[in-house]
Amino acid sequence: MTNGIKSLRKIQIGQEASAGGTTDIASTIWRGMGVITDNRETTFPEEDIGILGGTTRSYVAMAGGEISLEGDATFEQMPYIFNAGVYKTAQTTDSGSGYIYIWTAQNASTDPIESTDLQTLMFEAGDNNEVEIMRYGFVREFNLSGNAAEAMAINATLQGREVVGGQTYTASLAIPTVESILFTKGKLYINPSTDSVGTTLVSNTMIAADLSMVTGWQAVMTADGRLDFSFIKRISDEITLAITYEHNGSATAEKAAWRNQTERAIRLIFEGSALTSAGAYTYKTLIIDLWGKYSSFDALTDQDGNDVVVANFRAAYSSTAANKARFTIVNDLATLP
Repeated sequence: MTNGIKSLRKIQIGQEASAGGTTDIASTIWRGMGVITDNRETTFPEEDIGILGGTTRSYVAMAGGEISLEGDATFEQMPYIFNAGVYKTAQTTDSGSGYIYIWTAQNASTDPIESTDLQTLMFEAGDNNEVEIMRYGFVREFNLSGNAAEAMAINATLQGREVVGGQTYTASLAIPTVESILFTKGKLYINPSTDSVGTTLVSNTMIAADLSMVTGWQAVMTADGRLDFSFIKRISDEITLAITYEHNGSATAEKAAWRNQTERAIRLIFEGSALTSAGAYTYKTLIIDLWGKYSSFDALTDQDGNDVVVANFRAAYSSTAANKARFTIVNDLATLP
């Protein structure tokens, strides 16, 4: 008998050629953690049949699964999260060695909002004892956070169709080379929405940041001859950002913007190692551009005696800037493995 070992767990990802495909296989290994949860519901119906405690009669009326991908956010694997949670983008070639991936958050009916716009994923996950497979995986929500002196962390919840056990891993996949995104290599820019995003650098102020997105992709169950969801559709999303500010003059200015309900354009940019050759970008890069307003400022608090304040920002469509949110990643991958 094989006994499962934690250090022998593995998550392998495959990009589906069409949503819910049954023949797609894994093509890469997730450089992080996560386990598949089987969400099938077993029902034991109530009945008056003269038996104490009831019988073993049962049925499963709903099946499905989910997986939470956790770990360091990396320049190489974050595109999987955005492709499966916003829409699949076609990367463009930089004038140097970089490849640029851009996702602009949907805000109009003409934006990419059909399920065919999404890159759904299949997963093989388990340990040395058992492998389970989940298909038609899409990102329902994700959280990207960072603190000074740490790597940024990703936690993404992906929902999928019925989990199948007793499977085997796609063999001989190479462990990909990735680079963690370091929070302290980041920079903060804040401007009014009337200005171009990324114009004014705010130095020595951002201590931590926590971006959360409910993507708006939702599973829909119908009577369609199957126990898991029939299809997915796009409803409204929710994008929020909590920033911990050093309690300085910049933080005071942002608190005034909150009190005055002034629209802001916020850019967070994080750079990594140098690309082989520089073009429009010199380094591997993650850019988060958000337009909207502060929803609240928490009461003053401290970190080891240093006063800080947490600002809560809600991204929403700005008619002035004609934008809501945009995410950009630059790495050296011509294609995602």
